Amino acid sequence: MICMAAGLVERQVAEIVRRCYAGLDATQLRLEVLGRLRRIMPVDAAFFATVDPVTLLFTMAVAEDPLGVATPLFLDNEFGRDDVNKFAALSGSAGRVVSLDRATRGDRSVSPRYREIMAPLGLGDELRAALVAGQHCWGVLCLHREDSSLGFTGQELHLVQRIAPHLGEGLRRAVALPAAAAAASGPRTPGIIVLDSHLAVMSISPQAEYWLAEMADPGSPGATELPLAVYAAAARLSRFEQLPDTSAAPTVRRGSARGRWLMIHAARLDGPAGQQTGIVFEPASPTQLNSLFLSAYGLTPAQQRVATLVLQGHSTRQIVSKLHISAHTVQEHLTAVFDKAGVRSRRELAATLLADRHQERSAKRPRPGGAP
Repeated sequence: MICMAAGLVERQVAEIVRRCYAGLDATQLRLEVLGRLRRIMPVDAAFFATVDPVTLLFTMAVAEDPLGVATPLFLDNEFGRDDVNKFAALSGSAGRVVSLDRATRGDRSVSPRYREIMAPLGLGDELRAALVAGQHCWGVLCLHREDSSLGFTGQELHLVQRIAPHLGEGLRRAVALPAAAAAASGPRTPGIIVLDSHLAVMSISPQAEYWLAEMADPGSPGATELPLAVYAAAARLSRFEQLPDTSAAPTVRRGSARGRWLMIHAARLDGPAGQQTGIVFEPASPTQLNSLFLSAYGLTPAQQRVATLVLQGHSTRQIVSKLHISAHTVQEHLTAVFDKAGVRSRRELAATLLADRHQERSAKRPRPGGAP
């Protein structure tokens, strides 16, 4: 870490934490955090992504130069090959922040990611963080240094460990907050893209073109032809085919800039033209989004179980029977659910979560827990 007064570092860290609870969207949060991090530690390139908390597939991401040109290679490494410091492993680890030099004990060459991707780009040590809040990972952060013997220090790792859970909380809140109103126009039918073996677009339906335009991330450096969520689903498909018994299904939920939510599926296509990849976009149903938003409201697993049964129309007596808990416990959980979701009744909870998100527009906002 560059030499500076400890007081300045503490002020920047405190401001980063404060901004994580300021109701910013993911883009604003990224700009704030990376800008302030660079004031207290050198970062030569950064990758920042939001993830689907169930599949851990990237939903939106920014890869700064020179990372953007190698996005397909990074995705293939992340979702299709064995290597150190995978984000999925980090999200379940104790520290959730680690550097390449620490993981390889200074021998970066043991990492295929370093040998095949980073070194050719002139990059050396890499600091990775899983941004976890509650029980789920909501995003990932990757910081890079130019290729030299100097890697990230223990102080710098500790600094990122301090802010990572707050950044995860900020991303969780960004999902929980209602999006801006979206027009009701637009296709209600699935869209299809066919990719060749190199993931280049071979054909595309008009509906898919519409959804792609709505998912565009304007102004993102290192932008690729398709949204990163598409490439992530395609990369996960290859891993899913290698290990079909795993739960790593190639499907991701993705929000658009207009407040809509889509399900993105990847499937293998075989025919005279050889092996291809089909990508299907379809509007996400409220049921498909329930687990995402219940997690985003900061519900505990027990509260989520009760809320899910409520959304399915079960009475308190039925919930008692299904979960083998008392009616008093059910009511306690419901009270907590209502408070975190910013509603006052089962009917309001159902209206909030079962209606189309872009049609659900009231002045109120959920009251996420965990604010400092």
